[in-house]
Amino acid sequence: MLVLALGLRFGAAAAGMLRVDGAQDGGGGSGDTISHSLTLVQRLEALLVQGNGSDVSLRVETPSADEVKVIQAHSLVLSLQSPVFEEMLLSRNSSMLVLKESSDCAAVFDKFIRYLYCGEISLRLDQATPLHKLAAKYQVTGLQQGITQYMTQNLARESSGHVAGWYEYALQAGDVTLRDSCLQYMAWNLSSVLQSGEWVTISSQLLMSLLQRSDLILQSEMELFAALEAWIIQNEPDGLTAENALRAVRYAMMPPRELFRLQTQSSVLARYQESVRDLLYMSYQFHSASPLHMAKYFDVNCSLFVPRNYLSPMWGSPWIISNPTRDDRSTSFQTQLGPSGHDASKRVTWNALFSPRWLPLSMRPMYTETGAMQPTRVEGGRPRIIITPATSSADFAGVNFQKTVLVMAQQQGKVVVKHVYNFHQSTEENGNFLAEADLYRRTSEYLIDSSLFLHIVVKPLYQTLITTKN
Repeated sequence: MLVLALGLRFGAAAAGMLRVDGAQDGGGGSGDTISHSLTLVQRLEALLVQGNGSDVSLRVETPSADEVKVIQAHSLVLSLQSPVFEEMLLSRNSSMLVLKESSDCAAVFDKFIRYLYCGEISLRLDQATPLHKLAAKYQVTGLQQGITQYMTQNLARESSGHVAGWYEYALQAGDVTLRDSCLQYMAWNLSSVLQSGEWVTISSQLLMSLLQRSDLILQSEMELFAALEAWIIQNEPDGLTAENALRAVRYAMMPPRELFRLQTQSSVLARYQESVRDLLYMSYQFHSASPLHMAKYFDVNCSLFVPRNYLSPMWGSPWIISNPTRDDRSTSFQTQLGPSGHDASKRVTWNALFSPRWLPLSMRPMYTETGAMQPTRVEGGRPRIIITPATSSADFAGVNFQKTVLVMAQQQGKVVVKHVYNFHQSTEENGNFLAEADLYRRTSEYLIDSSLFLHIVVKPLYQTLITTKN
């Protein structure tokens, strides 16, 4: 059972702590501070537990009235911590407040009230949503923000479907920070999500939100289609939902042999083939002609021809850099020129250079002495990666190669994608490459066995050459 303390400590770690803070007293001299704040918190908690001096009773009922809790509380504490409680207490007609709560909220109501007295709470993953509901309902902003932070920091925890559940809750509650964090985590770690039991339980709204993204990280488009097929078979959605989902698949990113196999073996595609016939036709055309020729007649900037972040070898390569702060490192790898069947036999060799402490020219020290050697790398710089082709080719015409670097991190014992950086040639184009990463501390989440784990993806983006007729 996972228990995490969300702390809002009101004082020092030990009662009776004496510290010098240089404060000025009324006479102009410096003063010391004696803190017994922990003792105060302990006494407030004792007031709650023992009910001494209570002037209000909280009767917590569930809709079915099969569970009732009565908590002896103090109106002063409730009013100070919650504007909702303050208003309820001002308009009450008796010493008892009857509170209607859902079963999951009623189960953690004691924890919620204890937080109002102590400023601290411990919780498990399954308790985060009901506690967040209570914090939002009673406008306890500090607790609400704290639980949102807890949830965003625990997306990688091994559990059964909590990320999708948290996303649906965040969407309903209007918590944009939590919603976006859940969606990004699922998009950037989609392969693990597709292989989990939570995939077939996600809503159609979440499904479409994921399918429409170009930053999905997964092995291949075929992996995504197989997962979508399983979702459709399991959920049996209405025809329009199934058609919209199938039309979001990027069939042009699948090799022709895989497209043939789908058309002959997929029961879902057989049922809805008329809905995607035009996309399959365009995909076959894409594979039969050069992208440059294709761009003269079709809009190759539409999503059908835009790759996602595929991890298969034809799209890029993993790069593990041991002791990344030591010195510059380089590597080479090959990718297919593009996803088109026309380019299936063509390869591009890429050279990558990682510099742990790179300074842009404008920030380097000036050397005025004639003939003085000027260093290309100096202390105090920031990490940088440059990726360039080993040779130029006429086949590059009409194509821009977007480079994407995936940065892995270890969270709760699980390797996840922490950052995604897109650029044309150098991470300097981003300006924030690994800006938050501590590569010197051995226990940094960015270091796995003292190594920095990266994955480079090269994506060809085609330029439309259609001429408009006036």
